[in-house]
Amino acid sequence: MTRSTKRSWVSLGRTVMLILVASMCNLSDCYDPLDPHGNITVTFDIYQYTPDGYMARVTIQNYYQYRHVDKPGWNLGWTWSKNEVIWSMFGAFAIKQGDCSSFKFRTTHSCIKDPVIADLMPETSPVNRSEDCCHGGLLSAWAINPSKSFSSFEIMVGNLEANSTGYAPLNLTLLAPGPGYTCSPVLDTDPTVSLDIGGRRQVQVYRTWKSTCTYSSFLANKTPVCCVSLSTFYSPTITSCPKCSCGCREADKSEVSCIREGYPLLNRDLVSNHDIVECTDHMCPIRVHWHLKNNYMEYWRVKLTVSNYNYNRNYSDWNILVQHPGFSQNSTTYSFNSTVLPTVGLGDEVALFWGIEYYNKELLNSDEDVMGSVTTDIILKKDLDSFTLSNGWAFPRRIYFNGENCEMALPDTFPMLPNDSSSLKTAHYHFLGLLIYLTFKTLVTCFHE
Repeated sequence: MTRSTKRSWVSLGRTVMLILVASMCNLSDCYDPLDPHGNITVTFDIYQYTPDGYMARVTIQNYYQYRHVDKPGWNLGWTWSKNEVIWSMFGAFAIKQGDCSSFKFRTTHSCIKDPVIADLMPETSPVNRSEDCCHGGLLSAWAINPSKSFSSFEIMVGNLEANSTGYAPLNLTLLAPGPGYTCSPVLDTDPTVSLDIGGRRQVQVYRTWKSTCTYSSFLANKTPVCCVSLSTFYSPTITSCPKCSCGCREADKSEVSCIREGYPLLNRDLVSNHDIVECTDHMCPIRVHWHLKNNYMEYWRVKLTVSNYNYNRNYSDWNILVQHPGFSQNSTTYSFNSTVLPTVGLGDEVALFWGIEYYNKELLNSDEDVMGSVTTDIILKKDLDSFTLSNGWAFPRRIYFNGENCEMALPDTFPMLPNDSSSLKTAHYHFLGLLIYLTFKTLVTCFHE
């Protein structure tokens, strides 16, 4: 084998390996063991037929446990199968009306072949509203507020042949609010059934189409958006976020890719139009810090702090997901709401934290003087069969911010127990045993005397 042939085979092998790794990453990204049933389902319910089309209720339901749709809200798009037009809409609106000159004698909401729909604001006039509409495009996470995890609007579709039962839309797309969602084909399914007359009567629509949209962080973000740092009461070492977790800072100080600490915000127009973060070694907009604060006889205490390094973005309805075996025991959280989520095939428990209404529900942006942050203390009960401070047990296995996996340091960089801690503990127990023995011997001697 010649040297050039050998190089060709090596190059081919590397290419195959890269493809395999990419495929594995994409597959693992599609299935989230922390939220195995999470998705956003879009449902079209045809509840009435018209001479040239139908009237339908479209519902967007967020089944993700900890991933929500934040400002500026969702955009839903599709492509019509035939020559459909939207005569009217309630509870939402098509962003573009398009060229409707072919329909001179009828008011038309949109004639676009591939319309994009947006939600109306809560203060919308009752004339334009429909049931369960108008949340400004926001959808809460299912585990946090299921009553606000869905939105719906009504649409009147026409320009079809007489007696048509409708054609399912094609190429459904969902921006929520940015990219990352991939939607399945819109397919016929069992018609939706609802209850009427106090639940005594079942009412069925004529026809139901559904599509399921799943999220991929690989599609949504070029780089991670958060990182995790660690510290403990027993070690002066602080494990910082890994360098370049969310990108590397520019070597050229004249570059306005981030604001260096102590520098004024000279161009506020630039800051208002772009996400500008504080210059750090990790360059992440969000840092989550886990500090092991105290170790009591039956409990242990953690301080959890979320810091916003972004100068131009507040995070409303933020949430933090933490995977840690300690949450298998009872816990108390002081300044956040919290719940433990069910998982599939994981040995560790998963806890979800989010802000308290009118207190810290919004994670504010940083400014020249103050960094935006929210924090809480968490007290967890000990399971004496599993609790330990050694080998990184006290630190989280994984942390998510707003559904995004945060970059964590390698275990060999974690704050470690002092080398003599085990020998000190053994000596302490030997001394305690000797003290008990001498006390008992003295009491026996006194009793016999």
